[in-house]
Amino acid sequence: MNTQISATWYRGGTSKCWFFDAAAVEASGHDVSTVLASAFGASDARQIDGVGGATSTTSKAAVITPTPGADADLTYLFAQVGIGDGRVEYGSNCGNCASAVGLYALQSGIVAPTGDVTDVRMFNENSDTTLVARVQTPGGEVLFTGEETIPGHQAPGVRVDLGFERPSGRSTGRLLPTGNALDELADDSGLLMRATLIDAGAPACLIPAADLGLTATELPVEFAASVPELKRWQRLAALAMGLATPEDPISDAIPKVGVVGAPRDYVALDGTEIAASDYDIAVRMVSMHAPHPAIGITSAVAVAAAGGVEGSTVARILPAWDGNARERTIRLGTPVGVIETAITLDEHGDAALVSTKRVARRIAAATIDLALA
Repeated sequence: MNTQISATWYRGGTSKCWFFDAAAVEASGHDVSTVLASAFGASDARQIDGVGGATSTTSKAAVITPTPGADADLTYLFAQVGIGDGRVEYGSNCGNCASAVGLYALQSGIVAPTGDVTDVRMFNENSDTTLVARVQTPGGEVLFTGEETIPGHQAPGVRVDLGFERPSGRSTGRLLPTGNALDELADDSGLLMRATLIDAGAPACLIPAADLGLTATELPVEFAASVPELKRWQRLAALAMGLATPEDPISDAIPKVGVVGAPRDYVALDGTEIAASDYDIAVRMVSMHAPHPAIGITSAVAVAAAGGVEGSTVARILPAWDGNARERTIRLGTPVGVIETAITLDEHGDAALVSTKRVARRIAAATIDLALA
């Protein structure tokens, strides 16, 4: 029996995401994972019988519920849909997709424009976090095209400034789940690896690049050789952070894992020469089974938050933080160029808001045939 369901396809930042209405999913008579796995063709590594793009950045979805009158305008559940294994993971959020959710809220009528810029408040169920998407609506007009671009893709879109409200500890209850700014992970052979295990935006494991013989300025094709080893440390980090038990299946999505390094000159994917003076810290992250072609926004939030933790792998690289400053911008050197992340601190020195510039664009509205028995 084939079941039809409507969905909308968006580009958010450097990712593509399919959006489903929660009521439509419920009306299908199937659970969310079943619907998404079928829609994406998740059981095939090419996702050839579904709408998935067969890469981690194009196998993403969100299930959206309008919540008029509540603190947030909507709630959404983010899903990282499996590629070749049929599983759907809900262990983290995606900032790129969240920026597109903000634009979707306006274009679908969930939120009405309020001026030149409209704030859309979104509650993410995965991370128990409220995000604010500041969407450009000049003259109170909802845009369907835009001229803004970001590093990673020069296709223009509508500008969306995405902020994470009080992102610390949303998955584990603590900014530092182990209580340590720097941990030593040990494998079965006794080999040790230093890492900062942090929960902000998404749980993340940030390893000094030099400890793996890297610089964190490698292009993805070079960084790929280190992915298997990083995946091994990712599993140990999940156990140390209380995100998994030894009996649990291995998660490909949580925690995020990557390396950080001191600034040095490098060449971005598009051939642009990036000078060491152009940014503050080099970052290379893993996305599912491969190098991330840019950086996930939740990973950027984690790196930025780690910058305020004395002794962390990030803080050891960044210039010293002015203890009196309530705002700071950290420039991340990524494979696609420099991405800026802004942090606003509250009176206690905790991260009140972490934000970055994104763009979004609607690609298509579709009716998907689900091959479900």
